[in-house]
Amino acid sequence: MKKFLIVLALASVSLTSMAQEDPTLKYSVATNSFWSNWFLQGNFAYTAFYSNEEKHEGFSKSPLKDFRRGLGFSVAIGKWFTPGIGLRTKFNAMDGKSVLTTNADVNKIKYWNLQEQALLNLSNLLCGYNETRVWNFIPYFGVGIARNCSYNTYELVGSAGILNTFRVSKRVAINLDLGYNLCGDDFEGMEYAWGRNLDAAHDRWFTAEVGLTLNLGTATWNKVPDVDAIKALSQSQIDALKAQLADANAENDRLKNMLANQPKPEPVVPQSVKEFITTPVSVFFNLDKTEIAELKDLVNVQALAKYAIENNNNLLVTGYADSATGSAPHNQVLSEKRAKRVADELVKMGVAESRISQEAKGGVDILSPISYNRRATVQITE
Repeated sequence: MKKFLIVLALASVSLTSMAQEDPTLKYSVATNSFWSNWFLQGNFAYTAFYSNEEKHEGFSKSPLKDFRRGLGFSVAIGKWFTPGIGLRTKFNAMDGKSVLTTNADVNKIKYWNLQEQALLNLSNLLCGYNETRVWNFIPYFGVGIARNCSYNTYELVGSAGILNTFRVSKRVAINLDLGYNLCGDDFEGMEYAWGRNLDAAHDRWFTAEVGLTLNLGTATWNKVPDVDAIKALSQSQIDALKAQLADANAENDRLKNMLANQPKPEPVVPQSVKEFITTPVSVFFNLDKTEIAELKDLVNVQALAKYAIENNNNLLVTGYADSATGSAPHNQVLSEKRAKRVADELVKMGVAESRISQEAKGGVDILSPISYNRRATVQITE
C-alpha cells in the first residue's frame, strides 16, 4: 500500500508541472447528449496477489515472484459526462494466485472481477479541456464483486488506481492502468490454511494493464460561445456606426449652409445619392473551427449583401485567426478557410462571385481578448 501511495505522490508532482499549459487553451464546454463521449477499453493485465493466508510467513513481497503473479485481460465500457467526470464498467478475468505457499502450482486459481468505477480526469479538471492533449491523468475508484472460480466463493471488492491515456488520434488512445484491489478475507474460501488459524485480514492484489481506448461517436466537446465578447464587439460596431452617422449629419448641415448662401441655380433634376457603408461586419468562429459559431451573425451579412446587390458594389471578405494558438502556417490556412466559408455564404445570398474578393491575415492580435480575433469580416470596397 505504501508503494502505491508513493506512486500517487510522484504522479501528483508530474501533474503539477503539466498544469503549466498555455492558459489560452482553457475554455468551458457545452454538455453533449447522452449518446456522446462513450468509449471501449481492452487491456492485457499483469497481477500480483497478496493473501491474508501468508500473514506472518515472511514470504517475499516482490510482485515479480512466480507464486504471486498472474496474467489475464480486462474489458470496459464507459462514458464521460463532462471532460473531467466519467463512469466505466470494467470486467477482469485471469489466472490468479491464492499465495498459500511459495509453490506457484499449489497457489493457482481462476477468478473474475466486475466493478463500476468513477473516473476523474485531473488533466481536464485542473488544466482546462484541450482535445489535442497527449497525456491525460485519470485517478479512479470503484466497487464491485469478485469470484474465485476455483473455490466458488464471492467477495465484495473495492479498487483505486490511476488510468493514464496517451492520445494517438481523435478515436484511439494507449492505456497504462495501475490499480489496487481489496476484498474480504474469505476470497480463497478458507478459514484455516495448512493447519494455521488465520487472523482476519483482507486479500488484495495490484494490477498493471496496457491496452487501447476506442472513443465512440462524438469524442470531443464544443466550446461555449463567448456571448459577452460577441455582444461587446457588436456594441463597438454600433458605436462606430453612430459616430459615422454623427459625422454624416454634420456634413449635411455644412452643405445645407453652403447651399443656402449661394445664388439659386436653375432647376435641375435631382440625382439620388448612394450611402456608402464602410464599417465591416464580423462573423465569429470557435477555436480552430471553420464553421460559423452563431448563424445569427449572418443577419448583418445578409443586409450588407442586399445593399451591395442593389448598388452594384464589390465586397471584400477578410479571414483572421488568433495569434495565441496554433503555428503561423496553420493560422494562415485557417484564416483562408474562414474567408472562403463566408464568401460562400455571400454567393448563396445572391452576390455575384466576381464581385467578391478574399484575403487572409493569418494569426493576429488586433482585438482583445485574443478570442475576438477568431473571425471573418465583410465590407464594401467601392
